[in-house]
Amino acid sequence: MKLNYNKAEFTAAYGKFSQLPPPERIEIAFAGHSNVGKSTLINKLFNRKNLARVSSVPGKTATINFYGLDNMYFVDLPGYGYAKVSKSEKERWSGLIEGYLSSERDIRLVFMLVDMRHAPTKDDIQMIDYLIDTEMPFVLVLTKADKLNKTERAKRLEAFKHEIPCFEDIHSIPFSSQTFEGVEELRQIVDEIADDNDPVDE
Repeated sequence: MKLNYNKAEFTAAYGKFSQLPPPERIEIAFAGHSNVGKSTLINKLFNRKNLARVSSVPGKTATINFYGLDNMYFVDLPGYGYAKVSKSEKERWSGLIEGYLSSERDIRLVFMLVDMRHAPTKDDIQMIDYLIDTEMPFVLVLTKADKLNKTERAKRLEAFKHEIPCFEDIHSIPFSSQTFEGVEELRQIVDEIADDNDPVDE
């Protein structure tokens, strides 16, 4: 089933895990470090300029944001790892992310974003380890791919083999908001998930 991505709508934002409504649709989540480009990726995926608000200030997404399309929710988790917030705020974000991922919600996939230009952070590795340990299906999205030339890209991909656990076994997609690299491949994955979701008892 090919989804009409232009029809995605912002549904709601929640500041605490306890505020989340009961799950009623399948969900695809977006996780990653502050400023890794989650909002930008969501806008490109849905071919919209401002569906997800892109901020020049890292750590701005401090809520879980839900976007609805057909029988699915796309869930933008707060960016983690931003240093300039209070300890209590970091704990709140952490509680939101962990609460969401460990809940009984019907999470079909996590798009785990990592900046392709740099080695993954300690928080990135922690998140990837968590996804592997809990057997949560995920795809690694390597953002800002256009910032690297061919040689630099090859070097980073080689380095990732040593920096990211099980990298060679993980489905990874280089992504660029500038060149649209990776957008179609991401949409194909989402379309497959939509296909697998039998709309019985709608």
